[in-house]
Amino acid sequence: MPKTKVRGKNRDNSRRAKKKVSFLTTEGITYVDWKNEKLLRKFMSERAKIRARRVTGNSAQQQKLVADAIKLAREMALVPYANRVTTQRQNKDRDGRSRAAGPVPRPSGPPPGAAHDEEADAGAAGEAAEDGELVVSEEERA
Repeated sequence: MPKTKVRGKNRDNSRRAKKKVSFLTTEGITYVDWKNEKLLRKFMSERAKIRARRVTGNSAQQQKLVADAIKLAREMALVPYANRVTTQRQNKDRDGRSRAAGPVPRPSGPPPGAAHDEEADAGAAGEAAEDGELVVSEEERA
């Protein structure tokens, strides 16, 4: 009698997880109706993308039925083409610190229009002096 070879474990198969069982198979669903929004959402991600076969466990035929039903439901506006997910961005600089961690930045000089404003104030003081009022500068007050 010939001796049979003993096969070792296939390294690729040992890393793979157990194949998922399809929801359609467990529930005994043979027809995927495009009007059944609750069922179709089970096969869509939170961003409204169609989930892959390896994620859902569908066979090729089931995945085709699900994909066609989702596409038709999108056309009929029962399910969205895309959901926009907004997340709060954290205010971080490149070095990893948040902006609120340090002191509040102070301006290094006067605002750009400040020089123009001083000339306008001097002109207003000159007009007041012409009217006969006494004008005292801030330097003289001190």
